[in-house]
Amino acid sequence: MSELGRRIDEYLEELNRENASAHTLRNYRADLRQFLGYLSPPDGEPPVPDALDSLLIREWMGELYRRKLAAVTIRRKLAAVRSFLQFLVRNGAIGVNRAKLVNTPKAPKDLPRVPSPEQTNTLLDRVADNKLKRAFPERDVVIFELLYGCGLRVSELASLDVESVDLSGRWLRARGKGRKEREAPIPGKAVEALRRYLEKRKAAAGERALLLNNRGRRLSDRGIRGIVKRYASLLGDDPSLHPHSFRHAFATHLLSDGADLRSIQELLGHARLSTTQKYTQVSLADLMATYDKAHPKA
Repeated sequence: MSELGRRIDEYLEELNRENASAHTLRNYRADLRQFLGYLSPPDGEPPVPDALDSLLIREWMGELYRRKLAAVTIRRKLAAVRSFLQFLVRNGAIGVNRAKLVNTPKAPKDLPRVPSPEQTNTLLDRVADNKLKRAFPERDVVIFELLYGCGLRVSELASLDVESVDLSGRWLRARGKGRKEREAPIPGKAVEALRRYLEKRKAAAGERALLLNNRGRRLSDRGIRGIVKRYASLLGDDPSLHPHSFRHAFATHLLSDGADLRSIQELLGHARLSTTQKYTQVSLADLMATYDKAHPKA
């Protein structure tokens, strides 16, 4: 194995020891393997770590642009390389992280698509009616009620254990990005859905996950995405809805009904207020659309 390949393996092992999320590990592993592959000639070795200069990194990014990857994807891949080189700096393998000299591509400032309160509640009512005759209707209702009622990320929802939920206190403990934990209130309808589900939950031996698949084991975030997609396609007005759409809806609807931005930031578990502020833009866009439609002078 080349020195660069060995160093990448060491970095991924460190991420694993530091309890990086499975999502981060999966993406960084794929990004760094692709980076290594680009730098490896067919009949030779890739450059040694200290030879990774900004020109070489820019050439690699040029290949990503030629492949017409989205700016957000290129940003993530560059972040993976920067983090890897910083690991090498900490360990004395290289003296300078030259990836920091490379400009980060600007991400498009597209506003997230947000279903209206009417669309959201209509879909949740249809899920609760079990119109699709699913095998685990109580579990599916819980998925939608927690995504929308608590504003959870799909990874947070998949990682919930039975002990994470306090029905009497109406709180749950979610593990978010960077393994950070936060508490979130559970609305009344979600509490009722959880009680109905827990009465019928059938887990495999020793399984403490809250949401289970058909084998009684933890339902993965991919499984949750598939369930949401099925309901959105067959029962919803917008088949493009995905789990994060309900997190957007949670924040936007709270803001529209008068909740302050700081409270929404805490409920979402955002580290920076600037991340939460995009929901202000969504609300303003909705307001302008209403104005343009209704005002006689628009």
